[in-house]
Amino acid sequence: MKHFTALLSTVLVGMLLAPHLAAQPTSTYPNKPIRLIVPYPPGGPLDAIARALADKAKNGLAHPIIVENKPGAGGNIGADLVAKAPADGYTIVMGAVATHAINPALYPSMPYDALRDFAPIALVAVVPNVLVLNPSVAAKNVPELIALARKQPGKLNFGSGSNGSAGHLAGELFKQRTQTFMVHIPYAGGNPAMLALLAGQTDLMFDNLANAMQQIKAGKLTALAVTTAQRSSFAPDLPTMEEAGGSAFKDFDVSTWFGLMAPANTPREVIARLNREFLAALATPELQERLGKFGAATPAATNNAPEAFAAFIAREHAKYAQVVKRSGAKLD
Repeated sequence: MKHFTALLSTVLVGMLLAPHLAAQPTSTYPNKPIRLIVPYPPGGPLDAIARALADKAKNGLAHPIIVENKPGAGGNIGADLVAKAPADGYTIVMGAVATHAINPALYPSMPYDALRDFAPIALVAVVPNVLVLNPSVAAKNVPELIALARKQPGKLNFGSGSNGSAGHLAGELFKQRTQTFMVHIPYAGGNPAMLALLAGQTDLMFDNLANAMQQIKAGKLTALAVTTAQRSSFAPDLPTMEEAGGSAFKDFDVSTWFGLMAPANTPREVIARLNREFLAALATPELQERLGKFGAATPAATNNAPEAFAAFIAREHAKYAQVVKRSGAKLD
């Protein structure tokens, strides 16, 4: 009987500890394929870079990285899937400014907590937006645009790919900083918004720099400034908003960014391994070339530790909460 009691105690202790032990890092991680969830449809820049990154990083991890598209609800469906996945390093997400900074302020309810439910791994890319005008607008620089908007409140309008997009909120932040009023016109995607701008149906737009560059070079749009805090190597002659418009735009920094995250409580050793392997893949010439085609930049590895990415997400989360609240931005 004593032997049975001791055996039963051993089994019960083992059952209680099993989930905890399963989540612990081992020297064999990874020992099976890793799922990389892309919370958007196939074909966009985020999806393209995720697939290229997965293909390159699999060599260092010695196991396949399987990319799965789980679109819906502005990216919330795919992000939520990862938030609720086992914290073992085998299910990760390519999160973005929408899923982890804008949506929490824009949606009346969220299925996950963008800050508490994830363990950041690394910031993959930052894509600047650019302030572009239809050439018919009588402004050749940012001060002239501000003066025009103040002189004719409500006459100027700006398009974006949707309510709550980075382009929309860049425009709202511009209005807040300059105390001007312009009408926002949302479209069903960035391409329809660009076509409307080219046709003169809207006056200006805060668009993805890579998307707009062809039209800028062709003289079909007037580019005034990039919306990031630093100039872009993709268009080094374009000033930042602060350089172009002065102190009203101090710390003005709006970009489309995306990065890798795991479920909260994923072991630190696993996060460190993933950070190391993905950053090594990002540093390869092939990935740098792919990023360059989208006008994207990646922070230097020395500034891209998981803790640095976590701090970046927290700042973005707080910034967009304020912009959305002040602007009254709502979903379509």
